[in-house]
Amino acid sequence: MTGLAFSVLDVIAEPYTVAPQLTARLRIEEDSGERIHAIVLRCQVRIEPQRRPYDDAEQQGLRGLFGGRERWSQTLRPFQWMQCGTTVQGFAGATEVDLALPCTYDFDVIGSRYLHALGDGEVPLTLLFSGTVFTRGAAGFGVRQVPWDCEARYRMPVAVWRRMIGHHYPNSGWIRLDQDVLDTIADFRARRGLISWDETVRTLLADMGEVVP
Repeated sequence: MTGLAFSVLDVIAEPYTVAPQLTARLRIEEDSGERIHAIVLRCQVRIEPQRRPYDDAEQQGLRGLFGGRERWSQTLRPFQWMQCGTTVQGFAGATEVDLALPCTYDFDVIGSRYLHALGDGEVPLTLLFSGTVFTRGAAGFGVRQVPWDCEARYRMPVAVWRRMIGHHYPNSGWIRLDQDVLDTIADFRARRGLISWDETVRTLLADMGEVVP
């Protein structure tokens, strides 16, 4: 049985991609001495929020996801952030490969809401690996599965996420609205003669008596 071990060496923000993307640098080690022809690798990336502390501002920002602090013993649980994959070229012994982590700033995605609420520190990640291993031997090709228990942990600095978002959404973000809601807000903007969506939302909040920064 092919013995594979995975580790994450680094996670960086890609500044020149069309859409927001992080890149994880993986190290893969194979301990049986068998030549690996290729690996079709799949990865589930999970965030484990219970593995870090939170200050008062972060607790307030996470209330919509996990409720009040008194509920966190039940609600603060690992959740899936994304699924991704890559093809690993042939190697013997060990190799390093880049794994693209496509991201979104859509606030309907729990991972985006969670990361937006963090001010500093690190994001505890667990990468769970699966896929197909192709080996090359004297008798031809062999096909095996990546062992089910292959995983790697990594503590990604929050600053890496913020750097990536800053490249693609400098000092801004976006939310998705139903068409009828968007039409209503657009009509409100036109009737008030407002010049931007920021001004429109601030005006709506002010009309509701909310404090607008």
